[in-house]
Parts: sequence; C-alpha cells; structure tokens
Amino acid sequence: MEIFIDFFENISSTFRAGILVGGIFIFWIIEGVFPLFSFGYNKFRHALINGLLTLFFVLIGLGFASLLLMASQWVSQQDIGLINWISMPLWMQVLVGVLLLDLFGAYLVHWVEHKVKFLWKFHLVHHSDTHVDVTTGLRHHPGEALFRMLFTILGVVVVGAPIWLVFLYQTCSVVFTHFNHANISMSSSLDKVLSWVLVTPNMHKVHHHYKQPYTDTNYGNIFAIWDRLFGTFAQINDSTKLTYGIDTHMNPKEHEDVVNLLKIPFQPYRPPSGSKFSEINKKKDSLK
Repeated sequence: MEIFIDFFENISSTFRAGILVGGIFIFWIIEGVFPLFSFGYNKFRHALINGLLTLFFVLIGLGFASLLLMASQWVSQQDIGLINWISMPLWMQVLVGVLLLDLFGAYLVHWVEHKVKFLWKFHLVHHSDTHVDVTTGLRHHPGEALFRMLFTILGVVVVGAPIWLVFLYQTCSVVFTHFNHANISMSSSLDKVLSWVLVTPNMHKVHHHYKQPYTDTNYGNIFAIWDRLFGTFAQINDSTKLTYGIDTHMNPKEHEDVVNLLKIPFQPYRPPSGSKFSEINKKKDSLK
C-alpha cells in the first residue's frame, strides 16, 4: 500500500492530463462503435465547443488548486477530519475518503447548483448540451470551477484527506465523468445492477433529460448510493426516449455558441418548467 500512496502522492501532471485526454479518446471510440443515440451531428464541431469550455474551466480550476493543496496539508498537520480522528485500516481510509469526497465534491455541490438560482445559471451551461456524449462531461462554465472547488475543500476538511487521497478521488471522478456521459449503449439489466452502487450511463442520462422533474434527479458522479439515500434517484425503462438539453435553452444559437454560453449566467433568468424533484414519485411522465 505504500507504493499505492506514494504513486498518488507524487502523481505527475502529465499522468493526470493523460487520464483526462486518454479517457475522452477511449470512450469516444467506444461510443462510436456502440452508440446509444445516432445523433447525426458534427461530432468534431461539438467536441470543439465543449473542449473550449473545458479548457476555460480547467484554467480557472488550476488557479484555485493551491487552495486545495493548502487545505489538505493543513488538515494533515492539525490531525483534523474523520480519518484522523477514527482509527481505521488504510483500505477503509480509501473507501471512506472517496465516498465522502464524492458526497461533497460531486453530489452536494451538484444538488445545491440545482436549488440556488444564481448557481443554476452557471450550471445550466452543462445541461444545455442537446447531444450528450463523452465531451459533455467536462462542459462547464468556467465560473462553476470556484463553486466545485469550495465544496471539494469542504470535503477535504471533513474527511481529513491527505493529498494522495485527494488525487485518487479526482482521478476516479474524471474516469466516471467520462463513463457516465459517454453516448454508449449498455445492457439495461447490467446497468440496473451496477446502479445500486455506482453511477451508470443510463442512470446519469436521466439527469440530462430536458424537462423537470427528471433534470432534478441523479446528481451523483461516482457512487449511486447518495441519490438512493437522499431520495433523488430516478430510473426510466428506455433511455432512447430521453431528450437532452434544458427546456429554457433549446435554440442552437444559444447552446452551440461558445460566446453565448459564457454569457448565460449574466442573462435574465428563465425558470425551467415542471415540478421539483420531490414530486417525481407523484407524476407520471410519458417516458415510462
């Protein structure tokens, strides 16, 4: 395990970039062979739009990376956080650490972004994609990087996560982001079994349906247990009936123009139609 810790503690930027780019490349090939939807779109143009947003997001994120590093060093030095307060074997530190970092850094911030109007205006840039594929996973407004970094730091403090655990979580998070958004056709029976524990493509695609209440479900990234535990889990029988995007921004001039996408958070707010996620069990949707 010392080798394992040492690897992630000293993981190179090149390796991390390789996970980011390599993952996109691998799932790009898989979704080309086993597509869920045949979009009939210009895949390279679509990738360019999402790639530019990803670049801006990563650059802003790198600007706050030092805060994450300082937080991790501080909790380790001060013995703050659950894994420092509770004696547990290393394998359990890994499990508890990744679980809780996923709760704060993915599920919780995602849930809040859907409930706070100011934050939603940034996050809806991600939801505005009407052709969800592997490149959509990293399609975020650069301003969203700050919110996600703050929640990840909160998770680091609660967990008491050393930097190797932070890097391990981020690596897993990137891989699952690629996996969940990829336009791949997966056996529904296999998907349902896996979704008891992990976030699967079919599960996350429900979240990208263009109307509520489905938009307000399935917030997780790595672990599906948070959605099941907090009552935000939703499932449909046929993923091919989904319509991607967000109902307030279905015009291609809005969601396929990088300049407009960057402006969306500063434009007048348009409330999405439909009901809140808490009503999902009360409504019958045509998807079922």
